[in-house]
Amino acid sequence: MALTFNPARRDGAYDTGVDAAQWPDIAGLPPGGLRAKVARGLFERLAEKLALRILLPNGRNIGGGGPHDPVMHLVRPAAFYRRLGHGGLIGFGEAYMAGDWIAEDLPLVLTVFCRRMATLVPPPLQRLRDIAVHRHPHTEKGTAENARRNISRHYDLSNDLFTLFLDETMTYSSALFGPGDGSVELAAAASWESLAGAQRHKVDRLLDAAGVRAGSRVLEIGTGWGELALRAAARGATVRSITLSEEQRSLARRRVAAAGLSDRVSIELCDYRAAEGQYDAVVSVEMIEAVGYDFWPAYFGTLERLLAPGGRVGLQAITMPHDRMLASRDTYTWIHKYVFPGGLIPSVQSVEQSAADASLRVTRSHAFGLHYADTLRLWRERFESRAAEVEALGFDETFRKMWTFYLSYSEAGFRSRYLDVHQFVLERGRS
Repeated sequence: MALTFNPARRDGAYDTGVDAAQWPDIAGLPPGGLRAKVARGLFERLAEKLALRILLPNGRNIGGGGPHDPVMHLVRPAAFYRRLGHGGLIGFGEAYMAGDWIAEDLPLVLTVFCRRMATLVPPPLQRLRDIAVHRHPHTEKGTAENARRNISRHYDLSNDLFTLFLDETMTYSSALFGPGDGSVELAAAASWESLAGAQRHKVDRLLDAAGVRAGSRVLEIGTGWGELALRAAARGATVRSITLSEEQRSLARRRVAAAGLSDRVSIELCDYRAAEGQYDAVVSVEMIEAVGYDFWPAYFGTLERLLAPGGRVGLQAITMPHDRMLASRDTYTWIHKYVFPGGLIPSVQSVEQSAADASLRVTRSHAFGLHYADTLRLWRERFESRAAEVEALGFDETFRKMWTFYLSYSEAGFRSRYLDVHQFVLERGRS
């Protein structure tokens, strides 16, 4: 049975969690009208300022780019503007999924947009943000009840799907290539052949920073597919790893057993708020993004509660500028709707403040955002090269366009420096 993108789960198979009624088939949208006209005016005004060629079907360029700049083709301008008018930036992503626009180099086109992220909406209209933008559905807030469903919508899609584009470590977070200087371009160092080693390097750096050694009691919040737990246990640590993803737990347990480390590693389905015990090191890699703004106090309070005297927290987190985080924290985005429901990317300042509020302090921080851009590039290239295998798993063309847009948009965020990724070390005590 082919798995279509729209329907809710019917047979226990593929389910994005997006109800069919939410997918705006152009026939189901309101008529173009005023919204489409306003969207067209705003987009064309923005387009003139972008280093892009934005080509209409007749070949006319409405962008500000020249012959050597990236190209965005508006295949169906009327449909594009209707989606944009109906859904804003959500509609922009949906228009790509629907084929209303295409790009010769999607990550490069999206990088140009990301460089203007703070000014995509003109300042006078930003004052209308509270009434114009979509709000997070209550059912996606990061409560204990909702969190498992939010996590399942992405991480329980299919272990086989993730296996197709991740490396042998099954690590789904930024790799760290070479010495880890995030200020330099890494195209030469970042290759598929180097990715697994770079993922292990990232994990080892965080374990070192958290002081994990033989005899350490380690709690991992967010198991992934088990690589960090495996490497911590190989050092002689005892690891308790918690997750909300049944699919990830299943594969991670098999990997632990295959490595002969089941006596040192336990993997459990458990919400972070329900975790108990005392640990010399608490580690968490790119899990905070799923917690949600309202629940950061609970998250950092849990870290403090579980940390043994003298212990350290090793936290890897995607970050964004503080002003943009404040402006967008209540906004429901394309990423929320189709990829990661319920979350929010923090800023460095919000991590430091949330830690301080929980009587923790950031003692070290290391940024390596460009490494994430190349990690995402490698995942995207692998995903695109294995499209036939993705289709054979039952994921339809619209899903594949959605996933390509997600990986490209994320790469563009890091490539443009709008996003960054940090490894933080937290210890008890206020700054």
